[in-house]
Amino acid sequence: MNCAEFVELVTEFLDGAMGEPTELRCLVHLARCEGCETYLDQFRQTSAAVGALPGPKLPSALRDQLLGAFRGLPRD
Repeated sequence: MNCAEFVELVTEFLDGAMGEPTELRCLVHLARCEGCETYLDQFRQTSAAVGALPGPKLPSALRDQLLGAFRGLPRD
């Protein structure tokens, strides 16, 4: 695996959503590549920071309208 391949797969790697052979290739690459190890750390920090941001707030009327629409949907 090269750096470009790792960067393309970093989200899948962090989500644990790849097959074992590909994950092993990522781990081997990380063990050998300080640059990608740094990239992975920065990606984790960025994801955590963005995840800590407050979400957008809906106006109360729109929120009530959406909740009413979802309540009206048939349930299985």
